[in-house]
Amino acid sequence: MSVWLQIMDTAGAALVFFGAAICLLGVVGMLKLPDVLSRSHAATKPQTLGLLLVLAGVALRLRGGMDVATLALIGFFQLMTGPVAAHLVARSAYRTGQIERGELLFDDLDAQLTRQAPEPDEDTGAADGRG
Repeated sequence: MSVWLQIMDTAGAALVFFGAAICLLGVVGMLKLPDVLSRSHAATKPQTLGLLLVLAGVALRLRGGMDVATLALIGFFQLMTGPVAAHLVARSAYRTGQIERGELLFDDLDAQLTRQAPEPDEDTGAADGRG
């Protein structure tokens, strides 16, 4: 085995180890943090970074074209689905009242959810025979 292959294998093993350690820190954060928003942050940010590091480490170890392409697709879909899922969980927790609104620094959803829809005019639509 050449020196470059040994360096790539060692770097791949280090990336897998660091990625797994970051994922472990995310799990500890999910268990220890107090509220839904903090837990959803701990569930997505470190998990996504940890998985990308693991995928990069595995790509350095495998080095095959099809293998690296498959790993790239896995990373792409992780980047697309993880943050969206966390956003939906946090938004549903907000809507169901599981979040202390007084602890939020900014509450951008409050204005959107309490805004009343404009009422339709009573005389529009009835005069032309459609309503």
